[in-house]
Amino acid sequence: MTSQAADGPETVVASRRSKLTPEREQEFFDTVLEQIRQCGYDAVTMEGVAASTRCSKSTLYRQWKTKPQFVVAALRSRRQSKFDGIDTGSLAEDLREVARAAGRWSNSDTKLLQALGHAVTQDPELAKALREALVDPEIASLKEILQRGVDRGEIAAGHPALEYIPAQMFGVIRARPIVDGEYADPDYLVCFVEAAVLPALGLT
Repeated sequence: MTSQAADGPETVVASRRSKLTPEREQEFFDTVLEQIRQCGYDAVTMEGVAASTRCSKSTLYRQWKTKPQFVVAALRSRRQSKFDGIDTGSLAEDLREVARAAGRWSNSDTKLLQALGHAVTQDPELAKALREALVDPEIASLKEILQRGVDRGEIAAGHPALEYIPAQMFGVIRARPIVDGEYADPDYLVCFVEAAVLPALGLT
């Protein structure tokens, strides 16, 4: 422990990380997030993940000292928008594609949000990582899509609905399991976009 402290935190992290390949590390991340979805955050243990991935507990504890640190790292490994690459040349079609993409992952991500619900209220770092993984990238991509529509002249820059489109899209994904007892799949979200989002923007 003394020698690690002397090396400094960046050296210690690099030393820990060097023992795993990126593929093996991602296997650990995928496993812990899937176990959280299936069992809930409180029920997941470092020991359980070690058993599922056929590694020793010491391997996980060497890489990540605690379960919260492990889960934060797993969440941050996912920081990429699922809307990247959507650009059909039409704002209405882009929003339909956003709906399809969101519908493909809404089941998985909504389960994860639900499973982490209480834990994130107790751990600010976990809450920050959750937002960085599941909210911020998608919001940023959606705002870029809307801005392209403005730049193309499809909608006025000051249109009052623009500010609320992200809340509309993400709100319905989170709310449908509560209201209807079902996840928001691609067909449902495309219908929502056509019935609520496009009319709000004056598009068809």
